[in-house]
Amino acid sequence: MPTTVDHDERRTQIIDGLIRVAARAGLHAVTMRSVAAEAGVSLRLVQYYFESKAGLLHAAIEHLERRSHARWTARLARLPSPPTARAFIAAFLDEALPTDEPSRTFHRVFTSYAVLAMTAPDLAEQPFVEGPNRLERQLADVLRSAQAGGELASDRDPAAEAVRLVTISHGLGTSVLMGQRTAEAARTVLRYHLDRLFRIPAAAVPSRHSG
Repeated sequence: MPTTVDHDERRTQIIDGLIRVAARAGLHAVTMRSVAAEAGVSLRLVQYYFESKAGLLHAAIEHLERRSHARWTARLARLPSPPTARAFIAAFLDEALPTDEPSRTFHRVFTSYAVLAMTAPDLAEQPFVEGPNRLERQLADVLRSAQAGGELASDRDPAAEAVRLVTISHGLGTSVLMGQRTAEAARTVLRYHLDRLFRIPAAAVPSRHSG
C-alpha cells in the first residue's frame, strides 16, 4: 500500500531544517542543499516544495512568527481576564526579548533576513514587512481602546506609539543578542517607556474635591 504523504508535515520538516542551519550559522550560510542535508531529505524534495531560496526563507519567517504568536497567546492566557492595555503590551514586549532558545532563534533569523533583504532583490520582493506591520496595527488597536477607556492620555498618537514600541523592542532584542546589555537591563528600559506611555498627566486626573 502506498505511503500517504503529509505535505504540511514535510514542509515543516524542511523549514525546521532551515531554522536550525540559520540559528547555528546565520542565514548567509543557508542554501537549498544545506537545508536538505539538515532536514534529512533530498535536494529535489526541497525544490519540489519551495521553488526558490527566497520562498523558503520567507516560509521560515512566517513559521517562526506563528510559533512566536502561540507563545504570546499562551502568556496572555495567564494574565487576569481581560488584561489591561499595559499588561497586554508588556506581555508582548517581554515575549519578544530573546531570553530563551526559541526567542533567540526567532530574533536571529528575523534580523538576518532583514539585513539580507536590503541587498537581495528576490528577498525584498517577499512580503516580509507585513509581519511587523501586523504587530504595529494590533498594538495601535490596543492603544486606541486604552485611550477610549481613559488608560492612555488623549494626546497620544496610538499608531505612532505602536511603531515606537515595535522599534524599541527590536532594537533592545538585538542589543541583548550582541551582549550589549542583559535581558533584565532591557526589561528595565521597556518598563521605563511603558511608565511614560501610560502616565496620565495630573491635569487630566479629576480632583477628589472637584464638583
